[in-house]
Amino acid sequence: MRLLATSCHFRSAPVEIREKIGFSQEQLPSALDGIGRAFDCEAVILSTCNRVEVYLARPDDGSELDPLSVTRFISNYHGVDEAQLVRHLTNRAGMEAVRHIFRVAGSLDSLVVGEGQISGQVKQAYETARTLGAAGPVLHALFQQARVVAKRVRAETGISQGHVSVSSVAVDYVREVFDRYDDKTISVLGAGKMGELTLKSLRELSPGKILVCNRSSSKAQDLASQCGGEAIPWDRLDDVLIRSDIILSTTGAPDVIVDKGRWEKIAPLRRHGRCVILDIAVPRDFDPSLHNGDTVCLFNIDDLQKVREGRIAERRRHLPQAELLVESEASRFIRQWERRRNSATIARLTREFEDKRQAIVSNLMARLNGKLSEEDKQYIAGAFRLLQNQFLHGPIATLTEETGQSSSHTLLDAFRKLFRLEDQR
Repeated sequence: MRLLATSCHFRSAPVEIREKIGFSQEQLPSALDGIGRAFDCEAVILSTCNRVEVYLARPDDGSELDPLSVTRFISNYHGVDEAQLVRHLTNRAGMEAVRHIFRVAGSLDSLVVGEGQISGQVKQAYETARTLGAAGPVLHALFQQARVVAKRVRAETGISQGHVSVSSVAVDYVREVFDRYDDKTISVLGAGKMGELTLKSLRELSPGKILVCNRSSSKAQDLASQCGGEAIPWDRLDDVLIRSDIILSTTGAPDVIVDKGRWEKIAPLRRHGRCVILDIAVPRDFDPSLHNGDTVCLFNIDDLQKVREGRIAERRRHLPQAELLVESEASRFIRQWERRRNSATIARLTREFEDKRQAIVSNLMARLNGKLSEEDKQYIAGAFRLLQNQFLHGPIATLTEETGQSSSHTLLDAFRKLFRLEDQR
């Protein structure tokens, strides 16, 4: 088996490079076809915002796959200078490539350790290659096992425990304050990207009502239509503050928009009890002195980031256990593939010895016809069979035990020459 993984990811290259060599879904058919024809091999391309990786494989032990040629292909395909690109690529072959895809699928190599999205992206990359006829027996076995490894990592370690995005941490804060949401009103102040992402997470709580308040009425209306909410004009901000149980603020205003004096004026008009304010704007939208831990629970972006970092650190604590699991699975995959590779040679050797044994025993029985009892015939036939098994046991066991080690290819070649099986490939 020949296996090569060429990788460009967030640690090895800035986004300016990654975006130049990323493969869109529309480009994959031509790219996979071009790689397959250029290298006469199987191929899978994994292209995400954080990584671009090309996996190439051959089931036999022919010529090595050349990393520089792969770099040249990517360079030519995207029109990127090869000299600029080569320093951002990492190449892994054989066992290292197996270990790498298992780590990627298990999210050990992710920007956010333990995130679940990459496993689905790995699966989609393989499915695309399979559908287009680019993936063959090696990559089929490799990516199927990568899915198994990813599931084991998530199930058997704590690497995926706890939410780690700012938006998911915000939802966790809200869950600690309220036990039901169908009677709650969530308001969104501003319509920035972070606000949209956080609102998406908050919508999973199925609130009773969503209000969107923005200085731009068109932006407020757009976001409200997307989330099934109600757009409120900016000059009615006090009304929004009065009606809200949960406030998500991300306006981008240069100064505080709700100071203590403004809040104290509207507070007596609020018929609700506790209010949770998620102020993820920078600069902050709400005066931090509003937080009292009772009627007002105010959290800013730094509060949420600290919790996020703490949870990522907790996940990293489980990395050694996950790495051991990946190492074990990678070694097992190599052993199983090598056994599959050797099985044809072993089967042929066994078959040839079996044919020769049967021919010798048949000739012997013919010469001794009438001189032996049925019991004698069975004893002689069994003795030859035992001799054959004992003779083959040592060579076959040695070849099996050496599988996956650096000397296994040399040993298999010697095995073929010793028993004159050179034509069996």
